[in-house]
Amino acid sequence: METDVIAIVGPQCSTISHIISYVANELRVPLMSFASDATLSSIQFPFFVRTGPNDLYQMAAVAEVVDYNHWKIVTAIYIDNVYGRNGIAALDDALALKRCKISYKIGFPSNAKRSDLINLLVSVSSMESRVIILHTGTEPGLKLFSMAHQLNMMGNGYVWIATDWLSAYLDANSSVPAETISGLQGVLTLRPHIPNSKMNNLVSKWSTQSKKYNYSDLRVNTYGFYVYDSVWAVARALDAFFDDGGRISFSNDLHDETGGTLHLEAMSIFDMGNKLLEKIRKVNFSGVSGQVQFDPVGNLIHPAYDIINVIGNGMRTIGFWSNYSGLLSTVSPEALYSKPPNTSLVDQHLYDVIWPGETAQRPRGWVFPSNAKQLKIGVPNRFSFKEIVTVDNATGSMKGYCIDVFTQALALLPYPVSYKFVPFGNGTENPNYDKLVQMIESNVSMECLFSSSNHFIIYHADQGHLVLQEFDAAIGDIAITMRRTVTFDFTQPFIETGLVILAPVKEHITSSWAFLQPFSLEMWCVTGLFFLIVGVVIWVLEHRINDDFRGSVCQQIITIFSFSFSTLFFAHRENTMSALGRGVLIIWLFVVLIIVSSYTASLTSILTVQQLDTSIKGIDDLKNSDGPIGFQVGSFAQDYMVKELNISRSRLRALGSPQEYADALKIGPKEGGVMAIVDERPYVELFLSTYCKIAVAGTDFTSRGWGFAFPRDSPLQVDLSTAILSLSENGELQRIHAKWLNTGECATENSEFVDSNQLRLESFLGLFLICGVACVLALLLYFGIMLCKYLRHEPRKSLRRFISFVHGKEPLKNKERRSMSLPGSSTPTTPMSSLSSLDMERPARPVRNGSVIDMES
Repeated sequence: METDVIAIVGPQCSTISHIISYVANELRVPLMSFASDATLSSIQFPFFVRTGPNDLYQMAAVAEVVDYNHWKIVTAIYIDNVYGRNGIAALDDALALKRCKISYKIGFPSNAKRSDLINLLVSVSSMESRVIILHTGTEPGLKLFSMAHQLNMMGNGYVWIATDWLSAYLDANSSVPAETISGLQGVLTLRPHIPNSKMNNLVSKWSTQSKKYNYSDLRVNTYGFYVYDSVWAVARALDAFFDDGGRISFSNDLHDETGGTLHLEAMSIFDMGNKLLEKIRKVNFSGVSGQVQFDPVGNLIHPAYDIINVIGNGMRTIGFWSNYSGLLSTVSPEALYSKPPNTSLVDQHLYDVIWPGETAQRPRGWVFPSNAKQLKIGVPNRFSFKEIVTVDNATGSMKGYCIDVFTQALALLPYPVSYKFVPFGNGTENPNYDKLVQMIESNVSMECLFSSSNHFIIYHADQGHLVLQEFDAAIGDIAITMRRTVTFDFTQPFIETGLVILAPVKEHITSSWAFLQPFSLEMWCVTGLFFLIVGVVIWVLEHRINDDFRGSVCQQIITIFSFSFSTLFFAHRENTMSALGRGVLIIWLFVVLIIVSSYTASLTSILTVQQLDTSIKGIDDLKNSDGPIGFQVGSFAQDYMVKELNISRSRLRALGSPQEYADALKIGPKEGGVMAIVDERPYVELFLSTYCKIAVAGTDFTSRGWGFAFPRDSPLQVDLSTAILSLSENGELQRIHAKWLNTGECATENSEFVDSNQLRLESFLGLFLICGVACVLALLLYFGIMLCKYLRHEPRKSLRRFISFVHGKEPLKNKERRSMSLPGSSTPTTPMSSLSSLDMERPARPVRNGSVIDMES
């Protein structure tokens, strides 16, 4: 740096790049570095220009591979320097975005002894995760692989993912020792993606030169391409720099005021370094490494990686990762740049991998640690409904529906699980399930679960004393609620549950007025009103042209009533002559048909089916009342009714056994009992199998299920969920249900409970609305036509004369009048008394358009 320097190309080492970046900033010299450390940034070091890949993107690609294979925890081994620590920090962030995590990470110094590395690998092998990320340099990385091979850590069940240091080594060496390559079988590694367009030409030239200088064993790796393009980037920037009037000049303003021996005065500051840096950041050309162009933060655009599988004596590309889409694909990144980015996880795909142990079956990625203790499973020690789960007093073991489901699901796992059940509760009352699940710590790896020095410390009340317990999971009739899923993971529900209402019922006795029961009072009133409305509308539309709807006032009123109510039996005698009247009548007859059919069906049910009646129809009746409501001790139903339904806590009564259920419902709220009980359906079904004259009112008003609770991100939760689905598909889950939760005779009788709700007006509002709209439209059209006729034929305009005109009979047309005067005509002559009063008092005048008859003629 004591010479006049205007640009620096290199270095690759991240640690040295950190140091040189400080010097480059002070001397205003652009630093063209291909170090991958993610913390090297142009924000901190303005003259730092990254011309190679960034570990941020490499670790994002690694995290995508982990997530693609459904692994949730990994072990990270890294070299303990700036490059290693910062790389693993970037990996931790990338995994967190995928809801994965590093369960165990361990670093080692670059000068670590062989014994230290062996101890490191032994500690890794005792951990739960079998997915190992190796982020080191070439020499220590190969040494670790050799030792892992000797410790049988390169066999079945293991997954090794090495960062791009391994691909750089394999690319640069044409002949790799057999013992080295044999220890790399099945390893996945990443390589910065290089397009094939110009790479082959450069490789050919390099081969020619390497043979000339006896370096035929060395080949160009990906970082060689980045170095090549870095030099060309500086050259192009210098061209633009000189074309823009740039010049090379230096000044020396550096002085060591401390009296040290650094001789800072010997170094010079590049006066136009900022101008050259600007030209470098603006370069844009197609290099051998791809498109050389920088984004606003100073990274190369379109970072991408090849996903490589080491097989045999070489490497096989199984796919690509591109930051353009952020997904894995078997399509090269260049083919994606011309299309809109596709971020759908469904389209992710990689070719088949040969894993360590020469197997094509994807490893599960984790095992129980070798130092694992028994899983301590917390199980509620119930007092009531012991068919669900309870302690067998004879043997001291746990039994019940939930226990059978758990043990059958464990039997389907492809590995053994050592566990023991720990009862939770004193057995004299049902335990509190919220306290049970709160005892399971989240965000803790399974190594901590089973190590002797880390425990989940939990407490529960046992006859007034605090008792220390250790739980690793909880099983039983644990309802999956939103609040619980925020902190813990649950398996697939093994039974569907929901809150229902238990209410006392009595047999419905048919009375002498049973024929009125099918309809509610509102329905009867509205139906009768519409009979009258339709009768009046038909009379208005017909009385001017239809003699059946004319006569004295008393006769017309009788006609309206008789016509409207006779439509109930489709026995109306009067014919309709107007088009509007026929349209209204057709719609009304359709409404009548629906009403009569519904009434007949409901009345038949009332008279023939034995019905159980209850005053509570659903959850709304409970909310609107002020009577006491029962719930099971320890159930989440209490908090649900208080927080979700806004029911006062003072109205709730805790009940501990089925007998308490029956007694509280029998005596009722007036004598200290309850008006209803809210509980989950499985308990209700067991209760109804023994106690009669009680039934479910309404339907389930929540939809939930029971599941087994585990710490957050527990891999056992995923495998048990799959096992529960298998139990459901092969019918074993139904068999267990029938064994423990089979209902008796009384439940069968109660299951025939028929909701005696009457047919309400709400069910027919649509029909009445259609009929009402038809009546209104018909009247509007009719009065519009009448108004036009009145305005056309009447010289004197007044409301009274308009009403008389509308009320009067429609005059006969000329053709009809002539047919009345023909001999032998069968049409009776219209009597003078039937003519309108308006026509009688108007003086005779000539016929006009056949609409007015000359009375004298």
